[in-house]
Amino acid sequence: MREEYLQPNNNLNKKDKEFENSLRPSSLLEFYGQDKIVENLKVFIEAAKKRKESLDHVLLHGPPGLGKTTLSYIIAEELKSNIRVTSGPIIDKPGDLAGLLTNLEKGDVLFIDEIHRINHSIEEYLYSAMEDFKIDIMIDSGPSAKTVQIQLNPFTLIGATTRSGLLSAPLRSRFSINSRLEYYKSHVLKKIIERSSKILNVPIDDDAATEISKRSRGTPRILNNLLRRIRDFAEIKGKGKITNEITQIALKALNVDHNGLDEMDNKIIRTIIEKFSGGPVGVKTIATACSEEVGTIEEVYEPYLIQEGFIKRTNRGRTITELGYKHMKIPHPKNNTLFD
Repeated sequence: MREEYLQPNNNLNKKDKEFENSLRPSSLLEFYGQDKIVENLKVFIEAAKKRKESLDHVLLHGPPGLGKTTLSYIIAEELKSNIRVTSGPIIDKPGDLAGLLTNLEKGDVLFIDEIHRINHSIEEYLYSAMEDFKIDIMIDSGPSAKTVQIQLNPFTLIGATTRSGLLSAPLRSRFSINSRLEYYKSHVLKKIIERSSKILNVPIDDDAATEISKRSRGTPRILNNLLRRIRDFAEIKGKGKITNEITQIALKALNVDHNGLDEMDNKIIRTIIEKFSGGPVGVKTIATACSEEVGTIEEVYEPYLIQEGFIKRTNRGRTITELGYKHMKIPHPKNNTLFD
């Protein structure tokens, strides 16, 4: 499988990227969790290969760090196809898209990360490319303007997004395979950390693996990042083995509590309680009070806090639940909650 990167991943430095790639599963058999999605993909991929056709276009959506990019690479690997990788924000003009699409060979996979951030004017060019494998390009302008139609090789577009609600209905409808990735259960995360520790050749105790799994917010990326940091503590403060004692020391130093909430998670909860009487309060106000971007609050922190029941989203804004007050060890007010 040939991989072509059309932009650097700005969120990871070279060392972090190599680390992440070393732990990335390369087949559906190695991909733990998301069982329903994996089983369906096996069927769709085998059917496409049997018919000698390109796989239908795939939309993968869900919170960050759950394996959308990993699944995209695996799909290309299972199809024995080349994969080209880019992201929505850097496709700046129709010519950029045309260059991408015309260089695809038959059966290739084009992976567009953050596809919800693709320019809407460019998005319209994708419609005919996805449906009919052709693209119309306007050449010149004014009286001499003319349209040139370019035929494309059949390809599979895989789009990944953390905010599927921002996709336009016409674009979303063109993805025949639509899969939402969910947070992972602790027992699945434990299997992942056992696999990762073997790859890194780092011995780990069973109770330490269990503890790290419980504090990883249901997210493999966070799990592997914690493993990397705890490995450092094991090498410097221990004897190289990740024990439960070393794990507790490391997690305390990293400000990761027993629910897997980090410093910013707790700051969000405490801010709503102390500055806004537990809510309701708008997300923009929360972001300003916490000195964080609105998108980061909505995409990174809020989904897990809502799923775990620490905050809830109402028509009037975000409010802290009884569990959230209990977590912060603050008495729950006895106010009337009729409109929550």
